[in-house]
Amino acid sequence: MVWDHFTIETINPDCVRAFCNQCKKSFAYISGAKLAGTSHLKRHISLGICPVGRSKQVKDQMIPHVPPPVNGTNIPRKRCRASNGVTSSYFDGDSCSYDLAKMIIQHDYPLGLVEQSGFVDFTKSLQPQFNIPSVSLLEEQIMGIYLREKQRLMDFLSGIPGRLNLTLDLRTSNQSFAYVLLTGHFTDHDWKLQRRIFNVTVAQFPDSETAFTRAIAACLGDWGIEDKLFTITLDLSHATQSARENIRNLLPVKNSIILKGQLLINSCYACMMRSLAQDSICSVRQTIQKVRQSVKYVKTSDANEERFNKLKQQLQVPSTKSLTLDDLTQWNTTYQMLVAASEMKEVFYCLDTYDPDYKLTVTMDEWGQVETLCSYLKIFYEAANILTSPVYPTTNSFFDVVWKIYFELLHAAVSQDFFVSMLTRPLLDKFTKFWEDCNLVLAIAVVMDPRFKMKFVEFSFSRIYGDDAEVWVKIVDQGLHDLYLDYVMLSLPAPIIEADNEDLVKTEEVSPEDGILSDDGGFSDFDVDISDIMGETHVKSEIDQYLEESVLPRVQDFDVLGWWRVNRLRYPTLSKLASDVLSIPLSTIPPESVFDSGERKMDSYLSSLRPKTLQALMCAKDWLQHTTSNEVFPSETSPELAFVKTEL
Repeated sequence: MVWDHFTIETINPDCVRAFCNQCKKSFAYISGAKLAGTSHLKRHISLGICPVGRSKQVKDQMIPHVPPPVNGTNIPRKRCRASNGVTSSYFDGDSCSYDLAKMIIQHDYPLGLVEQSGFVDFTKSLQPQFNIPSVSLLEEQIMGIYLREKQRLMDFLSGIPGRLNLTLDLRTSNQSFAYVLLTGHFTDHDWKLQRRIFNVTVAQFPDSETAFTRAIAACLGDWGIEDKLFTITLDLSHATQSARENIRNLLPVKNSIILKGQLLINSCYACMMRSLAQDSICSVRQTIQKVRQSVKYVKTSDANEERFNKLKQQLQVPSTKSLTLDDLTQWNTTYQMLVAASEMKEVFYCLDTYDPDYKLTVTMDEWGQVETLCSYLKIFYEAANILTSPVYPTTNSFFDVVWKIYFELLHAAVSQDFFVSMLTRPLLDKFTKFWEDCNLVLAIAVVMDPRFKMKFVEFSFSRIYGDDAEVWVKIVDQGLHDLYLDYVMLSLPAPIIEADNEDLVKTEEVSPEDGILSDDGGFSDFDVDISDIMGETHVKSEIDQYLEESVLPRVQDFDVLGWWRVNRLRYPTLSKLASDVLSIPLSTIPPESVFDSGERKMDSYLSSLRPKTLQALMCAKDWLQHTTSNEVFPSETSPELAFVKTEL
């Protein structure tokens, strides 16, 4: 296409230059035996470098042609490309189909989009040459992307230094079956915390005692990670006691490192915060309903809001918050509505005298209950908000939050204030089960934080358990040492077992008459010498050396995994333990659903798809978030595409 805009002229037998037809600037083309090519000529036109071309709008379609011969030799040129306007590009239908499939995956568009008339007309107006794929072809393309990304993830997992932790989440549907989502949490080779969805499987009988066990076993076999499994986290409400025991019994079989099932976490952290918040709100639901109606009265009429703001100015209420109605599907919005309304309680209390149409009076005693409620909702809100950060928090982050909630509820439940004790006693009963289920894991995780170590466990347990704290601290210390011992045993080389030991022993026997070796092989003196040395020098284990060293100063943005990466040569075994423990997930819920009030449901469209297609869409969407944006459609000869075609 450049020859529509350039003319070549022979300067001398060894020099041919190309002149821009618009600005007349010359460019090198042939110098001796060297051909400069046309890329720099294209840039002059397509990037708007030409000063004359920038001021003109080229409307005619460019018709590529062959430049005249120079010195009797035809100048080689690249494939012709047709385009409208100055710039031109080669149309690749396969690449467009690939990008269309990625768009469907990334934005949750229905597969039937390609058959909708509006989309068809829009696509044809953009590129008439593009053959829009059918739904079945689009589904094949999506499966290809899924299989390609799955292979990449499997290659990525094969290089991680530590173990994998699984979370199990259940999503219901309008049908009689449910879906089990299994997500892996692990530390990568750069010692960064990673999270990926592994499997989405259909549970036809979710109440069955073996439904979750089968899903986990299938996931482990599918990904070949039986030997890498470390912990499993699930929500207590999703599984019966028998189902949890089946999962617990699965762990020692698959991996002996688990502390006899102690690292099976039965309670989801986000679910627990939601449950505590909803129980608190439910305990004063009548008062909250009056506050909600009051806020609704103000916000649904401009005139009412104007009168409310005038009264607020007259009463000189200093609150800067804005009144908002809560979304019943998000429990944090109820907390935010109550906080804003309680700061303006004086305005609401006097509003009936200023606005005769306002008939919903909330008494000062009721406002006092709302403020007390908000003080506890604030604790649960801030605790849940940890999970909404872009990077999933390491396990040590949860200990300080969880023990303080437990400590606060212990004291509030025996409060002399009747409302406070009535509000918190049911919460304490529920949270005690959560604390008993995961305090060992959380305590071990915080010990792996060099800013706290065992000192922080001793401090917090003394506040909770009083004189019995020492017993609980010993449980944590023993559990940590047991876990460390398992890692030490795993790091030892496997023993070599000879088939015929007797023959081996006979070949090593030497007669004392030879005067070279005695009956004990000549090692008796060496054994005595070694015992003397070991008696004088006590070699400390990595865990004891780590615990005896001073804690680090506390800083706000401390990268605990980064610290263990730097110190992995000092603590080769303990650093592996720390990497695995600090990646244990406490929540089964993704960050965007932390504040959901109800159970998560699979929408009717996704549940109408074939199970393989559903899994491909959900997994590929998650995996593509971690893929670089400059990746292109794989060529026909690429190994990745060959793998995909083989699988399909």
